[in-house]
Amino acid sequence: MSLAQITEKIKKDAQNEADAILAQAKEDAAAVLEKSEAGCKRIRDDFKARFDAERPEIFRRREIVAKLDINKMQLQAKRNLIADVYKTALDSLCSLSKEDYLAFCEKLLAETGAKEGEIQLSADEKYIDKAWIDAYNKKAGASLTLSEEKADISGGFILEQNKIISNCSWDMLLQVAQEQKETDVIKRLFPTA
Repeated sequence: MSLAQITEKIKKDAQNEADAILAQAKEDAAAVLEKSEAGCKRIRDDFKARFDAERPEIFRRREIVAKLDINKMQLQAKRNLIADVYKTALDSLCSLSKEDYLAFCEKLLAETGAKEGEIQLSADEKYIDKAWIDAYNKKAGASLTLSEEKADISGGFILEQNKIISNCSWDMLLQVAQEQKETDVIKRLFPTA
């Protein structure tokens, strides 16, 4: 056997061996791929079966959460509307004409029954002044004085008499009205509630 024949035989044997290894590798790869696909299918089928079994419960929970969200939004909208009602009432009090404003304050002051004490006003008070207090005192036989201190109120006044405070500010009047009338306001705003 010549050297060329020996070389050719070695090449041929090597090629046959490489072909056999490649064929075995392809066969192994196909087996792994088949096994993987079967595993994926089993996992997919398992998830689908679990989802199908749990679907009614998932939808039921989502429906409950959606209803809770709707109820929260409706409640917030109602709260906003109620707050708007009282804000509008406060705006109405703040925009009373001078005549109505002073008449209302005179009535409130008379209802306190105070004959003496100190009256505190807002820094933005437009109508009540010393002249009005003097006129009230003369009319009611009182000796009320005007405080130098200013209150953080939207209107009305705060009367301090012998360490007893009568808060007749618009803010307090509306707060009291809200506490006393909120149920009625809710019934009027939301008759089906």
